[in-house]
Amino acid sequence: MFKKQYLKTKNVCRVRFKLQKEVIGPAEKVNLVGDFNNWDESAGAMKKLKNGDFSTVLDLDLERSYQFRYLVDDTRWINDESADIYLPSPFQGEDNSVITI
Repeated sequence: MFKKQYLKTKNVCRVRFKLQKEVIGPAEKVNLVGDFNNWDESAGAMKKLKNGDFSTVLDLDLERSYQFRYLVDDTRWINDESADIYLPSPFQGEDNSVITI
């Protein structure tokens, strides 16, 4: 899930992405991969919280949409259940999550 926070002092939206342990089960690492990091699977490492959830914060440009997915332990792709919409992925044959700012 994610939470958008529009900043008054900057022309960006601060977005907190969070993936709950209940959704992914036990995991060692999660990467947030998408348009904002050129789909670099090694970028976007999320911080593992004490309760087993993973979280990260990004500042995203306004008036844009970004496709993304979560990569769990370098093996499993997961969509965000709170995505604004879903679009077909040209690479995995599945859908990508989309956030619109």
